[in-house]
Amino acid sequence: MPASATIEVLAEPRRRQILDVLRAGEQPVHVLVAQLGLSQPAVSKHLRVLRDAGLVAVRPDGQRRLYRLRADPLIELDEWLEPYRQLWRVSLDKLEAHLAEPQIQPRRKPR
Repeated sequence: MPASATIEVLAEPRRRQILDVLRAGEQPVHVLVAQLGLSQPAVSKHLRVLRDAGLVAVRPDGQRRLYRLRADPLIELDEWLEPYRQLWRVSLDKLEAHLAEPQIQPRRKPR
């Protein structure tokens, strides 16, 4: 999945919250429902979108499904963002150098 599609999926705040919960490890839907304060159908809908985007994986465990975070699309997104971070680093380095230069005070005109 291209980085732009991953960004679109992550634009939804509830999906980012789900990923935040899954950073702690594999979770069943009912734990996500309890932690996020959403309905089970809403959580399931978001999980389906995350799964289709490759951001989560699911495995059956008896009657329940356990969801876990998949880092691969996030790594791809991180790689896509790196050139932009580099631009910011260069800009901030230039700003830092400018601010470190001694400031020359303008001369006041005598009256």
